[in-house]
Amino acid sequence: MSGEQEAEAPRRRGRSAVSENSAVADRALSADERPYDHTPITTTALPPTPTRDRNIAASAWTEAPHRLLELGDDLDLPEDRSEAAFKRRLGNWLLWRAGPAKGPARYLAIRADDLSIQCEFTLFFAREGEGHSPTGETVTRFRDWKQSLLI
Repeated sequence: MSGEQEAEAPRRRGRSAVSENSAVADRALSADERPYDHTPITTTALPPTPTRDRNIAASAWTEAPHRLLELGDDLDLPEDRSEAAFKRRLGNWLLWRAGPAKGPARYLAIRADDLSIQCEFTLFFAREGEGHSPTGETVTRFRDWKQSLLI
């Protein structure tokens, strides 16, 4: 090893405590840990991909349909986590969820170009669920339900 390589070796081998702590602090929060953002937002401003630092609250969406605002009301969730949050766009659909990612939770997909077209999926504790595709077909797997939105 040359003198230059020896001088660099200690820096490459270990990370300082500062860099290790920074890495932990910089990790993305899980969806269930993110704070709700109640800043008013329009349909066109809803992002195409999930936000990693916050949950966009259903009550912040200026065009929110009534069904979305009551989505988690019957799920026996903690009051601070019962409001639906925006998850992402799937094709022409806006995907919202009330409840934790592992359930119980209720998802609502709303067509961005016609807010009266909506499809729901309820996820139970045992990773089982039930919902309806845009064609009215009953589905029991969340993945199948999401895929039905893209057909």
